[in-house]
Amino acid sequence: MSDALTPVGVFGGTFNPVHYGHLRSALELVERLGLEHLRLMPCAAPPHREAPDCSAAHRAAMVELAVREEPLLRCDPRELRRKGPSYTIDSLEELSGELGDAYSLCLVMGCDAILKLDTWHRWRELLDVAHVVILTRPGWHLPDTGLVADWLTLHRTDAHENLRRRRHGSVFVEELRPLPISATEIRELLHSGRSARYLLPEQVLNYIETHALY
Repeated sequence: MSDALTPVGVFGGTFNPVHYGHLRSALELVERLGLEHLRLMPCAAPPHREAPDCSAAHRAAMVELAVREEPLLRCDPRELRRKGPSYTIDSLEELSGELGDAYSLCLVMGCDAILKLDTWHRWRELLDVAHVVILTRPGWHLPDTGLVADWLTLHRTDAHENLRRRRHGSVFVEELRPLPISATEIRELLHSGRSARYLLPEQVLNYIETHALY
């Protein structure tokens, strides 16, 4: 279709640090959904948790290094430039305005985040700006009662063509290759003097060592 929309993904997180679990899931999702690209968006001031000990600037720099040689993935540091809590809806509205009417947005989130979605700032407005893609993994279950469960029932679809027909409004649930890598585990390994090699890109590990992070 000549008037089909171009879908772009947005994957937010603290990325403390970014690792192969994030990166492989992001790349698989780009290919599965046919996204033009996916933006990893480091959260500067998480509204629902204490700010990481590692600064937002360092975390964004590590994401930049991790995606530097992969054209389908990008680092979007916009939340570092904004004061106050890093609300996802603000970033989506800003990015949607920048891209324009020829693009659709897909907000990617893990199934752990979806369990707390009703605590997010203006969470019901997310689908007024973007589609939502929920990444599931073995052993996790989506909520079956409550506000979020009702929201899923109303908006969930398997029709990937909606990404090219509508700018926003659909919820997709995707199960990707399980890579059980944890940023918490990586920080604990480094803190204890053990190796985190092969859990994250070598250039990211070199950055961590150069700047004495964790």
